[in-house]
Amino acid sequence: MFDYSQDFTTIDFRRHPELYRIGKGEQGVLMVQPYKGEILPHWKFKNPELAKISSTKIFALFESYLAVGDFPGADMARKFLQMGWTRARRYANHKGGRKYDKETGLELPRTEDPEKAAAAAIFRERYEAARDHLVYLRLKAEHRSKYESEEIPPEGLNPSGRGRDASPPSRGTRRSS
Repeated sequence: MFDYSQDFTTIDFRRHPELYRIGKGEQGVLMVQPYKGEILPHWKFKNPELAKISSTKIFALFESYLAVGDFPGADMARKFLQMGWTRARRYANHKGGRKYDKETGLELPRTEDPEKAAAAAIFRERYEAARDHLVYLRLKAEHRSKYESEEIPPEGLNPSGRGRDASPPSRGTRRSS
């Protein structure tokens, strides 16, 4: 789980990778330094040409982080690629990028901006290549094991409270008492 309680204004996550938490999706993408400062200036999705240049540069940063075993950097680059895809998709679907009406909270009518859709597709391809990269997956597993593994809760219970070796009942079956 991403830890939003940390002081992101003072932590250098390159020097302290043990403090970095992966989180879900794009969590923390605009908070974690020094990576935000290194990647954000290259993040552009206005049209396919800029998306191609941007995603190529960010993917090159991703690979350079992997080359030196810098998992937080690689994960942040992956998050920027994912955010390029999702934000371009948002603008492709909703002119101006606003999905919901400010007053009613209802979803606004969908539009289709082919230029933004093409930009989204470019970012999606790079995002998926990063997400599935074998070195990235290895470093992610190592990071989780080393820094994010859960401790066994008190009294040997798993987080569900069912006991250390208990597994949840299968869907559609009853457990006898």
